[in-house]
Amino acid sequence: MTDPHPAVRTDSAQAALDARYGRTGRRRRPLVLGAIGTLVLLGLVWLLWVAFVQSNPPVSSRLLGFQITSQTSANVTIQVDRSKSVEAACRLQAKAADFSIVGEITVTVPADSPRQQTVTSTLTTQRAATSVVLVGCTTADAHRPN
Repeated sequence: MTDPHPAVRTDSAQAALDARYGRTGRRRRPLVLGAIGTLVLLGLVWLLWVAFVQSNPPVSSRLLGFQITSQTSANVTIQVDRSKSVEAACRLQAKAADFSIVGEITVTVPADSPRQQTVTSTLTTQRAATSVVLVGCTTADAHRPN
């Protein structure tokens, strides 16, 4: 015979079903949702902080031009922009037709120079270069080239 009121169960029957199927009480649900919400909020704050720090480097640079002047030298012009008056070290590489590095130089921009500065340098090479690449500039605090 079937139960005329299947929706009405005793507490012990409901507890047995909850234990069998792994259901938890509804009292924990707000606590779990609050913990998940807190973790999501912390992750979002961390992501925004990292994005802000990485988008404002202390130094940035770009290659304005280069000229291969002989079999063993090249003239290079770069622009260095600094957000603070810090010393910057900019690394340049000369590459041959087979993409091997044939010359390398690190140009230092002093802290007391203007924050936006154009720097011209001569790069000595081992053999004929076909291009010059700006690897990037670093500071004492930022070791990643920009």
